[in-house]
Amino acid sequence: MILPILTIAPSPKRGRGVFATEAIPSGTTIEISPVLVLNEQERVEVEKTLLYDYIFEWGETGKQCCVALGYVSLYNHSYEANCDYQMDFAHSLICIITVKNIAAGEELFINYNADPEEKKKVWFETK
Repeated sequence: MILPILTIAPSPKRGRGVFATEAIPSGTTIEISPVLVLNEQERVEVEKTLLYDYIFEWGETGKQCCVALGYVSLYNHSYEANCDYQMDFAHSLICIITVKNIAAGEELFINYNADPEEKKKVWFETK
């Protein structure tokens, strides 16, 4: 499920991003997307490819990873994220939920640290 008020568009200095075409209140589930779960050995191989920047750690131990379908892998990172993502390991889903009110035309961001408040540098900033 992806709300029809989301669109993919160019994001300044970030390639593509996910944008709202209408205002969205805080606390709204805007996407529920299935994921493809990869085991620990498959993760090692995927991390050698371009997909490395698009996978999510997965499972209770974080040793697996997943490739999210839908728009999930296109949300850009921000330490001032206006959305959060929640993983449903039992059903192989990732949900995107707004944590702030979103204006029409605004880009939607998640914090790649898995917590909208976390300020730890993410992998692409430490390279």
